[in-house]
Amino acid sequence: MSALFSPFISKPDTVSAIMLRVLLALLPGIALYVWHFGPAILVSIALASLTALGTEALMLRLRNRPVRHFLGDNSALLTGWLLALSIPPLAPWWLVVVGTAFAIAIAKHLYGGLGNNPFNPAMIGYAVLIISFPAQMTHWLTPHGLGPVELGLLDQLKYMFVGALPPNVTLDAVTMATPLDTLKTRLHLDEPVGQILEMPIYGRLAGHGSEMVSLGFLLGGLYLLAARIITWHVPVAFLGTLFAAAGIFHLADPTHYAAPLFHWFSGAAMLGAFFILTDPVTGPTTNKGKLIFAAGAGLLTYLIRAFGSFPDGMAFATLLMNICVPLIVLYTQPPVFGKKAKASGKGKGQP
Repeated sequence: MSALFSPFISKPDTVSAIMLRVLLALLPGIALYVWHFGPAILVSIALASLTALGTEALMLRLRNRPVRHFLGDNSALLTGWLLALSIPPLAPWWLVVVGTAFAIAIAKHLYGGLGNNPFNPAMIGYAVLIISFPAQMTHWLTPHGLGPVELGLLDQLKYMFVGALPPNVTLDAVTMATPLDTLKTRLHLDEPVGQILEMPIYGRLAGHGSEMVSLGFLLGGLYLLAARIITWHVPVAFLGTLFAAAGIFHLADPTHYAAPLFHWFSGAAMLGAFFILTDPVTGPTTNKGKLIFAAGAGLLTYLIRAFGSFPDGMAFATLLMNICVPLIVLYTQPPVFGKKAKASGKGKGQP
C-alpha cells in the first residue's frame, strides 16, 4: 500500500519532443497566414524544411556524427520554419534555400552544432538575406481582398520557381510593403500616424491580416507557457518593454509614434516573444538573466523600428542581445552552493 503513496518522478521530455511541441504551437499562426495571404507560405516552409534537414545531414556526416540521432531532434526543422515565417512568402525558391542552408551550416554547425551556437540560427539566416538581397525581401503578399489581383497556388508556384507572373500582371499588383514599412515611409513624408492608419492595409490593431497572424502566434505561445515548454520571463519582459517604450513615445507625440498595441501585433513581435527569444541555447538560463535579455531585445526592437533603417528590428535585436548573453549570465548566475556559508564561517574566526 505504501507504494501507492510514493513520489513518482516523470521522465523529462526529450529535445525531439520539446521541438515537436514548439512546431505544433506554430500551427495556429501558420493556418491564419494561409487564410489571409494564401498557400505560398506552405511552399516556403516545405522548401526550408527540406533544405534544413538536407544541410543538417550533410554537416553531420562531414563531422562524423550520427546522422539519424541528431537529425531526429527536430531542431533543424524548427530553424527552417522560423526562417520561412520571417521572410516574404512569395520569395524565390533559391532565397529560402540559401538562407536556410547558411543558418544550419554556418550559424549552427560552424560553432559545434546544437547547444554550442551563440547566435540564433534562423535570425542569422534572416540577417544575411535582408542585407544581401534587400529587393527580394520586400515582396510581401497583399492580404486577400485588398489587392487588384490575387494569385492562385499554381501562379504562386510559377513565380517562386521560374519568376513568371500571369499575363498583364505586375509584381506591384500582388505585393505591397509591410504595415511597419508603410508607416515608416509615410512618416518620412510628414503624414500623421492617425491618417496613415486609416489606409485600407491597416486593421483594428495593426496590419490587415498580419494582426490575425500575430494573434495565432500569441495563441501558440500561450500553449507553450501552459505546457511549461517556456517560462513567462522572456515574453513578458520583451512585450512589456516594447509596450512601455512605444507608450512613452506615443504619449509624448501621438502624431509621429504609433500606439503600443500596434507594435505588439506588427511584424515579428509575437513570433519573437514566444518562439525566437525563448531559444534556450542562445539565451540566458537564469530567470533574472532572461528578464534582462528580453527587456534589452524589446527596447532595441522599438528603437530600430522607430529610428533605424529597417522596418522591423526583431532579428537584429535578437542577435545583438545574443552577444550580451555571456555577460548577462556572468552577473546573474547564482553563487556556488556553500560558498556563502564558508565565507561567513571564516568571519567568525574559523581557520
